Amino acid sequence: MSANGRIRIIGGSLRNSRLEVPDAPGLRPTPDRVRETLFNWLQPVIGGARCLDLFAGTGALGIEALSRGAAMATFVERDARLSAALIANLARLKVQAAVVGDDAARWLSAGGKPFDIVFIDPPFAGNLWDTAAAALEAHGWLAPAAWVYVECPKGTPMAVPATWQVHRSGLAGEVAYTLYRRTPADPLS
Repeated sequence: MSANGRIRIIGGSLRNSRLEVPDAPGLRPTPDRVRETLFNWLQPVIGGARCLDLFAGTGALGIEALSRGAAMATFVERDARLSAALIANLARLKVQAAVVGDDAARWLSAGGKPFDIVFIDPPFAGNLWDTAAAALEAHGWLAPAAWVYVECPKGTPMAVPATWQVHRSGLAGEVAYTLYRRTPADPLS
């Protein structure tokens, strides 16, 4: 993130658009280089995808997905200031998307229509990766061949569902990022 509280969208129809970012404890926008890598990985499947940006923060991942051809995005962010900034950025960019101002775990527990791509990048202090992964599976939020992106501190063990297989992964400083591909459960296990 730049010193002036802005980050930029790096590709697609909104390329070089700036997102205003309020100062918030624990907020770590995904760096440009990592977003570029992630969306290169997702390029073959992003067009027309239904995306969920959990723990949205700035919304950079979901907005980047929309910029690159995703059909829709839902953003879940419990911090009221971050939700308001996200709504303002979407309006300024003239982008239609749903912003849910709620705790991700509570929202996920209700269940809903499956997503093709999910971004999980919670505040690192909360250790919410396992909870989010389990809730996505338990409540029907994932399409049969969904893609799930996770950011966590380097060296953090994560209990991923058996149906998630590592597609690609990388490191950026002290941050590990992994793109999982959901595969159908084995009916014999």
